[in-house]
Amino acid sequence: MNIALLSDTHGHMDKRILQHVEGCDEVWHAGDIGSLQVTDSLKEVAPVRAVFGNIDGQSIRAEWPEHARFTAGGAQVWMTHIGGRPPKYAKGILTQLTLERPNLFVCGHSHILLVKPVPSWGGLHLNPGAAGISGFHKVRTMLKFTLNLGQISDLRVVEWERKRG
Repeated sequence: MNIALLSDTHGHMDKRILQHVEGCDEVWHAGDIGSLQVTDSLKEVAPVRAVFGNIDGQSIRAEWPEHARFTAGGAQVWMTHIGGRPPKYAKGILTQLTLERPNLFVCGHSHILLVKPVPSWGGLHLNPGAAGISGFHKVRTMLKFTLNLGQISDLRVVEWERKRG
């Protein structure tokens, strides 16, 4: 499975995001969607899995859950918006990670790109940074990777300027 992973669009969608999603089997959005137009645009290109973030209103919360747990490409995945980062996770997250032991833990919120194996619970922590233009980040980022038999390969960072496009 070819996956595009993004977060923190804050209502912004542009052709560069859609170009990078083209050809993917699924798109995962780790919250702070900002507008259902974002996920609707992504759905026109590939199936979408998403969670709501702290800035998302009632319409987004009605469509997307706070936590998504699913299997994709043989991997157990847990995606939520506010997850923290190793070793400082948000309240209750590390306990659940230790109990559930997903292969991939995906979150957003920080606007800081991070891909890190975490021995304490045995999985990979993924934060794609921020694909939108709102926030303190200087560069917009997302992740793309292949997921097969529970393993990530061909992991690459997509980055571009923070201006509109």
